[in-house]
Amino acid sequence: MPLSPQFTDVGGDGLVAARHLWHYGYQPTIFYPKQSKNDLYQRLATQLKNLDVPFTEDFNESLKDTDHVVDAIFGFSFSGDVRDPFKDPVIAMETTKVPVLSVDAPSSWSIEDGPPASGPGAKFHPATLISLTAPKPLVKHFTGTHFIGGRFIPQSIAQKYDLDIPEYHGVDQIAEVSGTGTDAKKKEVVGLAERQG
Repeated sequence: MPLSPQFTDVGGDGLVAARHLWHYGYQPTIFYPKQSKNDLYQRLATQLKNLDVPFTEDFNESLKDTDHVVDAIFGFSFSGDVRDPFKDPVIAMETTKVPVLSVDAPSSWSIEDGPPASGPGAKFHPATLISLTAPKPLVKHFTGTHFIGGRFIPQSIAQKYDLDIPEYHGVDQIAEVSGTGTDAKKKEVVGLAERQG
């Protein structure tokens, strides 16, 4: 399962996901070509190495032997064009039949406008999106299965920022908001993103 750790100001979501997946019995492989000098990311990478989680420099080769991809290359602060060493992995995710789950924003997508008009990522539509904390405006361009993760927002913060928090069931840490893909549900989620954007 290639994971592409995100290393923007959002955090090491891909590294954290890999650690959790390993503890749940999965066998992740990490694609992390530009390792951060940030102490937190270095410690997360060390934890993964201590767990014997493999790191790869060849995303395309790892993609041949996986059944899922967790896309956490870029976070919601991404802007501009996709550059090396991430261009080839984005193109590979665009064309693969392997299900891709994107964290917070599909890599290459504008947080406001969705996929780029041309170039790497223009045809990238992951099967699943997990929005962290709240959906971003790009969800109006997303057609797959959509979850919100982040059962940690205090009511005072939700009220202060006018956040609509989904209903979480039992001990779930995520809530599916894609429903059955109906137009009414889609409008509800897009409206939620617009109010928070």
